[in-house]
Amino acid sequence: NLPLLPGSSFKGKVRALLAKQYNEEIAAKPDDDHERLTRLFGSAKKGAVRPSRIIFSDMVLSNDEELHRRGLNSLTEIKFENTINRLTAVATPRQIERVVRGSRFSIDLMYEATKENEIVEDFETLCDGLKLLQYDYLGGHGSRGYGKVRFADLSADAVAGNIDDVYIAECNKLLKEVGI
Repeated sequence: NLPLLPGSSFKGKVRALLAKQYNEEIAAKPDDDHERLTRLFGSAKKGAVRPSRIIFSDMVLSNDEELHRRGLNSLTEIKFENTINRLTAVATPRQIERVVRGSRFSIDLMYEATKENEIVEDFETLCDGLKLLQYDYLGGHGSRGYGKVRFADLSADAVAGNIDDVYIAECNKLLKEVGI
């Protein structure tokens, strides 16, 4: 009874949007993506295996109490739709469950800084993907306006190891530019 956005779905959507942006032509496999993508998201290409530098956590609804105070009894809603057979005009009803408008999800992204000189470029790539997602959608039925995403209050912080404050400040500057 609590909506969840799988981190793997989020990661896959961001990577797919970035592939359209960065690849010169459609890559047959993610392992053939632009170097910036394989460096950030990893690759299983034989002879060139690269671990992902970024982990996308599953996202759990963070404002359920606020939604209940607004009078919602459920954190999802059922939308009824029809498909109409063009030849017979017969309607086929269906139900779609979706997250209610105004739902907020907390996100944790863990980035492993392996080379200091690539941190800023990796964050530029990540921020490009987050910006693209805000103009696209997450999940199904995006052509109907479902799955709109907006990011707010993103920030970077070193949680392990020693990262120069200059890099953290530059990453935070890039993250502030993500919100629409």
